[in-house]
Amino acid sequence: MELFLQQLLNGLTIGMIYALIALGYTMVYGVIQLINFAHGEIFMTGAYLALTMIGILASLFPSAPFWVVLIALLLFSMAGAALLGALVEQVAYKPLRGSPKLAALITSIGVSFFLQNAVMLIYGSKEQSVPEIIPNIRFHLGPLSFSLIQVVIFVTSFAMMFFLTWFVKNTKAGKAMRASAENPEAARLMGVSVDRIIRVTFILGSALAAVAGSLFGMYYGSVNFHEGYLLGLKAFTAAVFGGIGSIPGAMLGGVLLGVFEGLGAGYISSEWKDVFAFVLLGMVLIFKPSGLFGENLPEKV
Repeated sequence: MELFLQQLLNGLTIGMIYALIALGYTMVYGVIQLINFAHGEIFMTGAYLALTMIGILASLFPSAPFWVVLIALLLFSMAGAALLGALVEQVAYKPLRGSPKLAALITSIGVSFFLQNAVMLIYGSKEQSVPEIIPNIRFHLGPLSFSLIQVVIFVTSFAMMFFLTWFVKNTKAGKAMRASAENPEAARLMGVSVDRIIRVTFILGSALAAVAGSLFGMYYGSVNFHEGYLLGLKAFTAAVFGGIGSIPGAMLGGVLLGVFEGLGAGYISSEWKDVFAFVLLGMVLIFKPSGLFGENLPEKV
C-alpha cells in the first residue's frame, strides 16, 4: 500500500506537468484544428529560459530568497515562451491560414526541428544541470513522503489551470476564444478578430508550456535540447486521452497519464515508463477515439 501511494503521488506530480503542456495542444486545436507539434519545443525552450534566469540571478543577487528566484524565472520563461509562440504563429502558421491542414501539420514538424536545433546551437548539445534553488525539504504524511518541489509543482499547476479556466469562462477574450472555436466565420461576423484570438491562444498555451518546462527542469535537475520532443508527444497523448479540444479533458488526461506512467514504473519497470503513454494512446484510439471529454463532431470546413 505504501508503494502504491508513493507511486501515485509521483505520478500525480509529473501528471501536472503533462497537463500544463497538453493545454497548449488542446487550445490551439480547439480554435484552428491544428496539432502544433512544435509545442514540445516551446516547453523545452521555457526550461532553458528558466535556467538562464537562474544563472543571471545567481550572478546579480546570489543571496536572493528562493521564492523570489522562483517567481522571477517563471515570469521570465513565460514571457520569453509567449513571445516565441506569437512569433511562430505569425511567421509559420498565419501565412498558411486557409491552406490544406496537411501543409500546416508538416510546417509544425519543421518548426519543431528548427527550434530544437536552434536551442542546441545556443546552449550546446550536452545536458545542462539545473541548480537547486528550492530547498531539499521533505514532508511526511503517514506513509507518504514528498518534497517541497512537489508542493511547488502542485500549487503552481493548480494556479495556472484555475487562471486559464477563469480566463476562458469570464473574460471578453476568453468568450471570443470560445466563439472562434465554435464557429470562426460567425465570430468574424460578430466583430471578433479571429486572427488576434488565435495569437492570444498561442501566447497562453506557450506561457503554460514554459511553466511546465521550468518546473520539469527543477524537478529532475537537468534539461537537454531533445527533451521537448518526447514530452511533447506524451502531452499530445494526454490531450487525445482527455478529448482533443477540451480544456478539462487536457487537465484530466495529463494527470491520469502521469498516474498511469508512475504506477507502471513502480509495479512493472521504470525502463518501460515511456512506453506506457503510447500504450494508453493506442487503447484510447481503439476504444474511445474522441477521448474522455471529446465529442464525435463533424469536421469543420
